[in-house]
Amino acid sequence: MTEKAAEDWKHWNDQRVASVSAQHGQLALTGTHWLDAEPVQVPGLPGQWWADAEGVRVRAVAADGLLVDSLLVDGEVLLRPDTDPAAGTATLGDLLLVPIEREGELALRVFDPAAPRRVAFAGISAFPYAPEWAVPAVFTPFEGEPKAVVVPNADGRERPLAVTGQIEFTVAGEHRTLTVSRAGKRLTGVIADATSGGDTYRFRFITLPEPDADGRTVLDLNRAYLPPCAFSDHFICPFPPPGNRLDFAVEAGERQVLSR
Repeated sequence: MTEKAAEDWKHWNDQRVASVSAQHGQLALTGTHWLDAEPVQVPGLPGQWWADAEGVRVRAVAADGLLVDSLLVDGEVLLRPDTDPAAGTATLGDLLLVPIEREGELALRVFDPAAPRRVAFAGISAFPYAPEWAVPAVFTPFEGEPKAVVVPNADGRERPLAVTGQIEFTVAGEHRTLTVSRAGKRLTGVIADATSGGDTYRFRFITLPEPDADGRTVLDLNRAYLPPCAFSDHFICPFPPPGNRLDFAVEAGERQVLSR
């Protein structure tokens, strides 16, 4: 079982490297441009861009070469943000343009395959797989609606983080709890530990399988992974909520982004 778990972890690690370094993966993000009702020029892009109640709008001419759904924009077009089931994107040559919504605010993200951090990427350093870092955990949901905990974000702003309960577990001889959120059926969390900001990035993310009817799940810290802001400064990742900074070293999971 340990050999199979190690093989699965290696496959997961390879997938992570492939995902962040893909043509429009996290390493390719070169800008997150917040928009309001006043049309503006986005640096490096043609046309005028602004936000309204429906999404991000752009006004451009065919000669600009901007495409939405493979059609040249010649006039005004609406792009719905990533929080909308009908979310849209635009392209300009190799650039991918993605409208996003965060806490009611709209922005345009620019992904460029030629981004310096993507070009210089040499992998993700990680601790070797160790089975003792995969432990049983029990999830206890909060009563009522999810709670909103205000936490700092990587862009310097504070935003509410929706959390739905806590997991309880014992690892490395330490009994602890962590506050987590629901992501579909799975659980997710933001954590830091005694390695954070030194041997590992400032903080990391975790994902746990769907709990069973009794709240039982598994916390596998071998799969603690770097947040998007480790790969580009233009992501707005949340920092760990209170209580999610472990006072011992978690020598498992991803450590740092490697560059050539």
